[in-house]
Formats: sequence, C-alpha cells, structure tokens
Amino acid sequence: MTTGQTIRLHILRCNPADPASDAHMQTFELEQAEGMTLFIALTEIREKHDPSLQFDFVCRAGICGSCAMVINGRPGLACRTLTKNVGPDITLAPLPVFELIGDLSVNTGKWMRAMSERLEAWLHMKQAKVDLTRIEERMEPDLAQKIYEHDRCIECGCCVAACGTARMREDFVGAVGLNRIATIPPRSARCTRRRRITTS
Repeated sequence: MTTGQTIRLHILRCNPADPASDAHMQTFELEQAEGMTLFIALTEIREKHDPSLQFDFVCRAGICGSCAMVINGRPGLACRTLTKNVGPDITLAPLPVFELIGDLSVNTGKWMRAMSERLEAWLHMKQAKVDLTRIEERMEPDLAQKIYEHDRCIECGCCVAACGTARMREDFVGAVGLNRIATIPPRSARCTRRRRITTS
C-alpha cells in the first residue's frame, strides 16, 4: 500500500570496469509504500527503472552486512533503513575505503580478509596432526556473556567507512579489527590464538 508520498533517491553511479563511465548522480522518483526500506526501494528501481543499478544484498534482515552503503552522509544498512525515516530526498553512495565494484557495490571481503590475515586472530593448533573427532571445547557462560556484544558484529564495514584514520592509513585495522581482538578468549591447553597488531 502506497502512502501517497513521492521519494527521490539520488544515487552515485560509477562503473570502474567501464573506462568511459564518469561518476555522476542519478535521481529516481518512487511512490513510498508502507514499511518501505531502502532495500525495497532499490529493488524497485532495478526492476522497473534501471536494471543496470548495482548494489548488494543477501539476507535482507540486517545479519549479513552486504547492503551497507552511505545513506545521507552516514554509513548504514539499506535493509534496516526505512525510507520514511530518511526521506523524502535520499542520497546514496558506496562505502569509502573499500574497492568499488560499481555504483553502490563494494568489495568489503577483500579488505576484511587482509585485516584477518594481518591480525591472525584465529585458532592456531599446537599439535601437528588435526583430530577431527575431538569435541569442541565448551565456552563458559560468563565468558560468552562478556563477549556477546562484540560477537554480534556482522563485519558490514560501516565502522571502517566512517573512520577517518582508515581512510588515511591503509594498515589501520579499524574498529572491526579491534573488536576481533577483543573477542579472543583465553588460551586453552590445546590451541592458541595469536594477537598481532601494529600500533605505531
């Protein structure tokens, strides 16, 4: 059901794969519907106005972080943003810092992988042979509660995009990297986690 209000989405368009493509703003007008999110609005644009519009989505529930973009100057998730809360004029741009794929689509995975490899914040087995039959060690409830908020991070890249230091320093791991370090539990007898971060 439409609300009778017209919304205007001003979207930054750019295709790095096309040398002839110049970055420019393109405006689309839509009839706002009840409960419309930016994800729904962008899908309508791609289905009814311009199928070449590039943006990412997977879960549509604020869990995967794929639809992160700059919304009216602030990073956010398109699937969790109601158009009535940011309209009627809405400006959309891709997240900075990350490699641009096209329009609103960026490659956050490449940056996240490099950050993970730099921190090495994963389990490093002490024994040479892997025992696939071993049951995973139980995490104590107190520890689970302590890292609960940190563990909810979906690594959407919004914190990195909003960070001025991340734009100036390619080696800065950002809040998402610091959060990764904060969730590392104490060392166990069978394995260890490495913490490696440059502070200079």
